[in-house]
Order: sequence, then C-alpha cells, then structure tokens
Amino acid sequence: MIDYPVPLLGIAAASGTGKTTLLEALIPRLREAGLRIALVKHSHHDFDIDNPGKDSDRLRKAGASQVLLASRYRKALIVETPEREDEPDLREALSHLDTRQLDLVLVEGYRSEAFPKLELHRPSRGRPLLCSTDPHIIAIAHDADAPLAVAVAQLDLNDVEAIRTWVLGFHATANPSAVASAVVPAGGSEN
Repeated sequence: MIDYPVPLLGIAAASGTGKTTLLEALIPRLREAGLRIALVKHSHHDFDIDNPGKDSDRLRKAGASQVLLASRYRKALIVETPEREDEPDLREALSHLDTRQLDLVLVEGYRSEAFPKLELHRPSRGRPLLCSTDPHIIAIAHDADAPLAVAVAQLDLNDVEAIRTWVLGFHATANPSAVASAVVPAGGSEN
C-alpha cells in the first residue's frame, strides 16, 4: 500500500464509464465540506496544457526543458520528458504535490497501483468488475437495478450526494484528526 501523508482515493473504471463526469460533480461538494482536494490524472497520451503563442509556450518550444509559470492565483510547472520510455508511477506523480495544502488526493488512473479505490461500474457496458482482481477496491458505485454480488460497499453511481457522504466517511477513517478541523457539513458552518 502506498504510504502518503494525505489520504489517497482512486476512481477506477473502464474508459467511458463517467469518471471525469463524477469527479466534476463530486469535487465542488467535497470543497463545500471543507476539504482541500488534489487530483492526479494519468494519461497514456501526449498532452499539452500551454496556450499556443503565449510566452511560456514559445520559451518551452525554444528549448526550455522546464517552465514554471507562477502568479498569485496559481502556478504550473511544465517539464519536458522526451527521453523517458516508461510511464511515471503514482509515487513520482505525488511527489509534485504540496501536502501542506491538501486534505485528500483523488486519483484517476494508476489502476494497477496499491492504494484504496472506488470502482465505477455500469453493467450495461458489459465490462467485468475490477474488484474481482483488485483487492484495493473498497467500494463500487454502479447503476445496476439490484445489488451486485460483491463483498464491498455499494453506492448508487447516479447519487452524487451519497458518494460525497461515503468519501467524507472514507476521509474520516483514513485521517480522523483532519476531519475535526477541516470538514464542515454541506450547507453548514463550523459554529
């Protein structure tokens, strides 16, 4: 199991199941509850996050192997790795996060790594359950009409509030001291 100072929770599912859609709805609700969230997303494809023609893009294309763009609002570090042949593992990706500013790290991808995961499953897609081969899956959010024959917690994939509640419970179990000081019920206040 990956040892990290902030609780990690993976979102594991086949492509097209709705991982990004769920995370897009879930993250604001976790923020409303007081959690500071990081997201680590693995991609097997090349990608670019810079705006074509901007100074940082032009200087990176001129040969800078690392470009750090920083303002009071955010910072972005772009590191070119053209000579790399292997994919970065999760520990390497996590090493770039500032854990002092985080309560929970959500991870999309890195399915073969050992850390707790929530599986998303749509039986209508005809894909096998991942939990049958991944002992680190601790719950499944699915849209089946009846409970699945599995020995882990089950959630309604279409009930974002129920998933939010489950994630907050996971966070409390994984990091009980942080919950007392950081998490506020949805619509509530600390006092």
